[in-house]
Amino acid sequence: MLFTKKCFKIEIFLLLIVLLLSGCSGSRTGEANSSRPSHALPKEIRLGYQVSPNGELLAKALGLLEKKYPDVKIKWIKFDSGRDVNNAMASGSIDFGLVGTPPGSIGIANKLPYKVYYLHDIIGESEALIVQKDSGIQTLADLKGKKIATTFSSTSHYSLLKALEKEKMDPKKKNITILDMQPQDIYAAWKRKDIDAAYIWQPIQTKLINSGGKMITNSKLLAKEGIITGEFGIVSNTFAAHYPNVIRAYVKILNQSVHYYENHPEKSAQLLSKELGLSPEESLKTMKQIIWLDEAKQKEYFGSAGRTGKLASILKDTADYMVQQKNIPSAPDLKTYQKALYTNLYQ
Repeated sequence: MLFTKKCFKIEIFLLLIVLLLSGCSGSRTGEANSSRPSHALPKEIRLGYQVSPNGELLAKALGLLEKKYPDVKIKWIKFDSGRDVNNAMASGSIDFGLVGTPPGSIGIANKLPYKVYYLHDIIGESEALIVQKDSGIQTLADLKGKKIATTFSSTSHYSLLKALEKEKMDPKKKNITILDMQPQDIYAAWKRKDIDAAYIWQPIQTKLINSGGKMITNSKLLAKEGIITGEFGIVSNTFAAHYPNVIRAYVKILNQSVHYYENHPEKSAQLLSKELGLSPEESLKTMKQIIWLDEAKQKEYFGSAGRTGKLASILKDTADYMVQQKNIPSAPDLKTYQKALYTNLYQ
């Protein structure tokens, strides 16, 4: 009996050692990455995209990633907002994603497991405040007592709040009701006349205008006042550790897509019209409402190891405002936002 107990203790001890060693090896992604060939490819690449008239949507329509990796399963997963992309990234269900500056700043503040690898665009007229023509709203001052829909924690939500603040229009004091809705729900509420206005992006924005709406301000005008919003790509830390070569290749693909648009705007609009649910003419108009950024423009926004880029400062400013609005309890420092940028892609 004594011998049996000793054997049992030895077995348990050996089992604990095995578990400890396997746990350590599983958590050291850097070492796993160092032993993986630089040309290694995943069996599947999962991309969380949004229907925005930018370079990534055009790359999807052109099938550029599929052409680059014909033996890899490319899975495009549609999301309605950046906060949904954040949730998917947190759960590990996507490898790449697209978010706007507010959800991105919140994601980094909440230590979600991703880094920023590409700034797709700076938002202009593609996001705007649209009002019902028969609502009597001519200026921001006329929003008193009205119902406005937007998607909370999005670039549109951020721009709406900053626009109201700029005009000293406190929603509580002015009895302004701001409703949290996803884009398709906004369109449905608009047609029912349940809302007086909406701050929203394309292509829903055009659909609101075509259904009796008019624009009274937009993110291009706000950008002139220093209120800058944009859309950028994020990649999971796990994917980045294992397949840095794929990230570099995808940056080249996005760059190719931007240049294709610059050289073939009408053809690009034709391709995106199906994705956007708009006519080719309307699609081209929405595509011109944002500032498309190619690979050459990235270093200006990403900075370097010794220099803070514009994007880190934009994210930090956005996060500080999100704290004021009680969307997040606190914001990390500027260095944290700079570290969240994949700067070595553009050195």
